[in-house]
Amino acid sequence: MLNEILLGGGIAIVSGVVGFFISKKLTNDNFEIYKQRAQAIAHVMENEAQTLLERARLKALEINNEAQKSYESAKLKAKKDMSQREDSLIRKEQSFLRFKESEEASLKIQYKALESKKMNLERNEKSLSLLKEKYEKKIDEVLQVLEHSAGMTEEEAKKTLLKSIEYKARGDIAHIVRRYENEAKEEGERKANFILSQATSRFAGEFASERLTNLVQLKNDDLKGRIIGKEGRNIKALEKLMGVDIIIDDTPNAIVVSSFNLYRRAIATKTLQLLIEDGRIQPARIEDIFAKVTTEFESKISNEGEELVAELQVGVMHPELMKLIGRLRYRASYGQNALGHTLEVAHLAGIMAAEMGGDVALAKRAGLLHDIGKALTHDHAGNHVDLGAEICRRYNENEVVINAIFAHHGQEEINSIECGAVCAADALSAARPGARREVLESFLKRVTEIEDIASTKGGVKQAYAINAGREVRVIVNATLINDDESILLAKEIAKEIEERVQYPGEIKVNVIRENRVVEYAK
Repeated sequence: MLNEILLGGGIAIVSGVVGFFISKKLTNDNFEIYKQRAQAIAHVMENEAQTLLERARLKALEINNEAQKSYESAKLKAKKDMSQREDSLIRKEQSFLRFKESEEASLKIQYKALESKKMNLERNEKSLSLLKEKYEKKIDEVLQVLEHSAGMTEEEAKKTLLKSIEYKARGDIAHIVRRYENEAKEEGERKANFILSQATSRFAGEFASERLTNLVQLKNDDLKGRIIGKEGRNIKALEKLMGVDIIIDDTPNAIVVSSFNLYRRAIATKTLQLLIEDGRIQPARIEDIFAKVTTEFESKISNEGEELVAELQVGVMHPELMKLIGRLRYRASYGQNALGHTLEVAHLAGIMAAEMGGDVALAKRAGLLHDIGKALTHDHAGNHVDLGAEICRRYNENEVVINAIFAHHGQEEINSIECGAVCAADALSAARPGARREVLESFLKRVTEIEDIASTKGGVKQAYAINAGREVRVIVNATLINDDESILLAKEIAKEIEERVQYPGEIKVNVIRENRVVEYAK
C-alpha cells in the first residue's frame, strides 16, 4: 500500500515537472509571436510616419512657392502703381509750374496797367485841383459883382435865395414826403402781413371758451340727498372747504359746481367725483379726499409746467416759474384759457422772431412768461403786469422778458425784436374771432366812446365804429380838411383812442375825404 502511494506520488511529481516545462515552452513561443507582431506593427507605423512627413514637406514647399509667387506679383504691382503715381505727380508739378509762370506774367501786366491808371489819376487830380481853384476865383468875382450891384452882403443874399427856394419848393417837399411815407407804409404793411401770414399758417392753435360752472354726473338722484347730508352738513362742509357753490336743482342725475376760480372749481369737481365713487360722503371723508386731490393737482401743475418748458426748448427756468406756468391752465381772461393763450403767443412769437432775425428761444421764453402774473392775481393784490414783472425779476429773468411783460400792455416802449414779436403775437391771439368773449354792455360802451372821440374833432362830419369796434371810419368835410391835414387827423384820433380806451388788439382809424362838385347843364 505504501509502495503504491509512493509510486502515485512520484508519478504526480514527475507529471508536474513535465507540465511545468511544457507550459514554460509554450509561453516562450507565444511571447516570440507577440514580439514579432509588435515589431511588424511598429515597422508599418514607421513607414506611414515617413510617408506623412514626406507629404507635409512637399505641401510646405508648395505653399512656400505660392507665397513667393504672390509676393513677387504684389511687388511688381506696387512698383507699377508707384511709377504711375510718380509720373502723375511729375505731370501735375509741371502743370503747376506752367500755371505759376502764366499767373506771374498776368500779374505783371495788371500791375503795369494799375501803375499807368494811377499816374493818369494823379494827373487828373492835379487838373481838377487847378480847375477848382479857377472856379472858386470866378465865384468870388461874381459874388463881388453881385454885392456891388445889389447892395447886399454874401450872407444876406444867401439867406434871401434860400428863403425863396424854400417857399417855392414847400409844396414839392410835402408831396415827396407824402409819397415816401405812403411807400414806407405800403412796404411795412406788406412785410408785416407776410410775417403774420407765415406765423398763423405755421401754427394753428385751438382754443376753448372757459365757463364758470362744471357739471358732475350722478348715477341716480338719490345721491343728491347724500351730498346734501343731514341738515345740509355735507354740502356746507364741501362749500366751506373748497370755496365753491354747489347747485343742486331739478336737473336729473347731475349737480352743478360754480366758481369764477377755475383751479378751485377743478379740485372741487374731482373731489366730488371721487366721493361719489367711494360712496362714503361725510365731513371727515370730504377733508381726506380734498387734501389728496389738492396734493395731486399741485404735483400735476408742476409736472405740466416742466413738460411745457422742455417742449418749447426755452432753456433752464426756475421751478417756481414752471409751477406758475402749469397753474395758468386754471386761469381765464375774457373766457380765453390763459395757458392756451400763453402757448399760442409763445409759438407765434418764435415764428415771427425767426422771420425778423431775432432770437427764437428768447422770444418763446418771453411769450411763455408775458402773462405769468395772471397765475397770481387770485391770491395777491395788484394787476398781473406788475406781479409778473416782480416775480420774473425775483428769479433773474432776462430784461427782454420783463420788457415784454410791460410792453404788451403799453406800459413801456418795445426795446427789441423779441419783445415786438411777443406784443404782436399777444394782440393776434386775443383778437381772433371767438377767442374771447366780453360783456355786451362793456362792448357797447367802448364802441360809443370810440365814435365820440372821432366826432369831436374839427372838420369831422360823421364817424362810425364798424367791424366789432376794431375799425372806425371818419368822414371829413373836404372843404375844411385837405389831404395833408387828414393824415394828421387820423394820427390824433388814433393817439387819443390809445390813451382813453381799453381794448384788445388794435383799432384801425380810416379817415375818408371826398370832394364832390355838381353842376347842371341847362
